[in-house]
Amino acid sequence: MSLESIIEVTSWVVMVILLLIFVPKTKFRDAQVIFLFHQTMTWFLGILVVELRWLEYPVRFLAFAIRTSFTFEFFVFPALAILFILKYPVAKGRLGRITYAVAFTTILTIFEVVLEKYTDLIEYHEWTWYWTWIAILVTFYVSRKYYNWFFKNRFN
Repeated sequence: MSLESIIEVTSWVVMVILLLIFVPKTKFRDAQVIFLFHQTMTWFLGILVVELRWLEYPVRFLAFAIRTSFTFEFFVFPALAILFILKYPVAKGRLGRITYAVAFTTILTIFEVVLEKYTDLIEYHEWTWYWTWIAILVTFYVSRKYYNWFFKNRFN
């Protein structure tokens, strides 16, 4: 098994464990809404950037079916959105919320840059780390706004 395959399998396992630990049963419906909404965005955007050849995923699961990363766009990124939104520090001040969003986004971007540099899981062409950072921050923001809208009666 290649290093890339080990990383992908480990990503699936770690994300499942994190979801089981950090998503309470009472928030399962919330998690589903977040996951499906975020997945819709990332799946579309992931296909778009690959088809525009801004980046590529040389080694990936389901390589015969699609050129984007099934693991990242279909599961890991939407699952991370669940953790981001359900653990969002609503009670903190504006600075606390901004710090949380920037820190979460920065950590994910660093992971991607390391993967791009040391593995064949992702390769940047017209893409750079700051596009990843912006894309993560914006998609998390949009997902959080959708989540708040979807459950608006609960938050009033």
